Amino acid sequence: MAGTSTLDGDRTLAIEARGLVKRFDGFAAVNGIDLTVPEGAIYGILGPNGAGKTTTLRMLLGIIEPDEGSRRILGAERPHDVAHAIGYLPEERGLYPAMKAYEAIAFVGALRGFPLAEGARRGRELLEEHGLGYAADRQIRQLSKGMAQQVQILGTLVHEPRLVVFDEPFAGLDAINQGRLERMMRTLAEKGTTVIFSTHVIAHAERLCDEVAIIAGGKVPFAGPVDIARDRIRPQVRLETRESDGAWRKALPADARKEGRFWHFSLPESGVEPLLRALIEGEAGILSLSIERAGLHDAFVAIAGEAAARALEENGEAEIMK
Repeated sequence: MAGTSTLDGDRTLAIEARGLVKRFDGFAAVNGIDLTVPEGAIYGILGPNGAGKTTTLRMLLGIIEPDEGSRRILGAERPHDVAHAIGYLPEERGLYPAMKAYEAIAFVGALRGFPLAEGARRGRELLEEHGLGYAADRQIRQLSKGMAQQVQILGTLVHEPRLVVFDEPFAGLDAINQGRLERMMRTLAEKGTTVIFSTHVIAHAERLCDEVAIIAGGKVPFAGPVDIARDRIRPQVRLETRESDGAWRKALPADARKEGRFWHFSLPESGVEPLLRALIEGEAGILSLSIERAGLHDAFVAIAGEAAARALEENGEAEIMK
């Protein structure tokens, strides 16, 4: 039944997609994607431009139909049945230049079935709440690109959707407004709204997401909690000892390498305790020892490969240069 989410174990799902495939002129832009997004989560779709992120989101929303596979959104097999409960910020931004800011918010809400007069009232409220009340009666053409984008984001939220879908929401925003958007997304999730967004910037996904789908070449080699992705790589140890040699060196793993004063190696599967015991008994003279868990960037490289990671970094550098 529309509006009733499906279950996955003990989790209620806002989105469930199985085997999604989309071809354009014989080319599989998306090739068998599975996604499960829990209700109330912040879920990131992470990958370089051209990986299939936008096509995937458009299939989930019913903007385009998959050639193969199935999806359920907020319990509905037909996304249009629950369109009123979804907010969507497309990658291609666009508002009517002659509209006033509050009118633009109301108009975006009206596209989701929200009453126009109520949208106008809420539009002014949202602009005030987000420090843009002074711009409520300005036309979109009179706003900076960043301000216009914030207006469109508020239009995405004016009807208080249960599910919000952002396609590259941080593109075009300066650092201050990126921070504001991150706080907004966290607030939405705290209130029970499901947030799914695509990005090619790993830092946003690492800071915000409960779970991520890593997408490369139209496929998803990993989908799940960020912590599990990071655990694909063993934590790294940095060790500094007073002594440079001794019987204790036999306790270091095979991948240990010395750079300057420090030894670097993966944490042994047996844990740190046997290593510490060998270092102490061997009188290595421990000056410092730190254990650093792998970041999402390293996990992305391990999961998606060096080529996809390079493409991701190039996308980020291109965004900075704009």
